Amino acid sequence: MPYNELRKDYLLNRWVVIAKERSRRPTDLAKPRPRTNKTPMCPLCVGNETMTPPAILLYQKINGEIIRSKDPPHGERPKNWLIRAIPNLYPAFTPPQHPKDASQIFISKEFGYAIGCHEVLIESPNHEEDPADAELPQLELVINAYIDRFRALSAKAYVKYVSIFRNFGVEAGASLGHTHSQIIAIPMIPKIIQEEMQATKTYHKEHKRCIFCDIVERESVTQRCIHQNNDFIVIAPYASINPMEFWIIPKKHAPNIANLSHAEVKALAAALKTSLKALKDVVNDPPYNYGIHQTTDEGYHWHIEVYPKLVTWAGFEKNTGVYINTVLPESAAKALKKAIKHSLSIDKK
Repeated sequence: MPYNELRKDYLLNRWVVIAKERSRRPTDLAKPRPRTNKTPMCPLCVGNETMTPPAILLYQKINGEIIRSKDPPHGERPKNWLIRAIPNLYPAFTPPQHPKDASQIFISKEFGYAIGCHEVLIESPNHEEDPADAELPQLELVINAYIDRFRALSAKAYVKYVSIFRNFGVEAGASLGHTHSQIIAIPMIPKIIQEEMQATKTYHKEHKRCIFCDIVERESVTQRCIHQNNDFIVIAPYASINPMEFWIIPKKHAPNIANLSHAEVKALAAALKTSLKALKDVVNDPPYNYGIHQTTDEGYHWHIEVYPKLVTWAGFEKNTGVYINTVLPESAAKALKKAIKHSLSIDKK
């Protein structure tokens, strides 16, 4: 009988049981995925622009060039858009209504709201054009829009952290079927990011190096390396808490996405599409969440974490904060790597 393995996260004081005794093949987790049919009333589709607030960022292709603009406050809204960023109709955080509010984190009962911003980034005029299937130029526009909104929101005095994330599938929290991401700017640094920042500082103090730079170097030669290009590496983290979890890490040290070069945007789009396409092929298009971990602290190293929603955490996980993963990260990496190789071989034909 094989022993289960207890692994600790690279940075966090978080433990996971790699359940070798009841380990499962990645393909065992594949389930039929119902697709939501597009309806004429999808508020994010072309032609329904008036069903949403005016866009605060609009990408249009005019005379062969990508033009950044906003929706006009009044009158007809453009329908020839490629990307739209709009305020969320049901925001978790709301911009300050009075200048004096901006200095407070949570407004008192007198005002009754939490300061921040909550936006929806509509990734494509096509209803079902998720990153696994999108053309690379469109995915590059999505990443550029992330950069534009990160720059704009992080410059606000009341914003301490900008969370850029994606929910795919109803089980992962997506309430709309149209391809989209969300961006929430908040007045505090989240607990997990704080812990990662502290772990990064502690590691640097002891080793005089960035822990993520070392992760990139070391994991590039392990079985957990899934894919890499000139600028990014995709890995199944050593202590994955989710089956089939993977991270996309830039090889160049940077605290956030604000200064990505044109070449790096193209490389990130390729890494994101390649890895999500492999996940779709291996586990039959599962629901997932991804989030960009980034700060304005120069010592931090930004990255993307992708969490497939393949199992339900039960009493033990919720009661202890210790997780049980029934898919070995090495097995997940092997399956994803094989799918990427197969996909690339088809593309060459």
